[in-house]
Amino acid sequence: MKAKREYRRRPDIEVRVLDALVDRSEDGMTVFELRSHVEAGIDELEDALANLKQDGLIEAGMEEGRTLIRPDERVVPDPEEVDEEPSFVDKLIERLPL
Repeated sequence: MKAKREYRRRPDIEVRVLDALVDRSEDGMTVFELRSHVEAGIDELEDALANLKQDGLIEAGMEEGRTLIRPDERVVPDPEEVDEEPSFVDKLIERLPL
């Protein structure tokens, strides 16, 4: 599952982080799990996490001695509203530098 459309107009690394977190929104992910899913360097990932945290799009908390990162509820799409294939207009909007 991917993050809601309104959160996809961010730098690529941030969108990849949000998508990975949305896929595991219930369980959360550690920084190391995120790094393997996003395939980014630790500095790049750290900057993306800082930006997302500053904008209130992710939450971090301790569980069983591990720091787990989860997406904010507003980022996770409602399963009933999820489109399997983006429309032509959606694809065009994602490519335009707005």
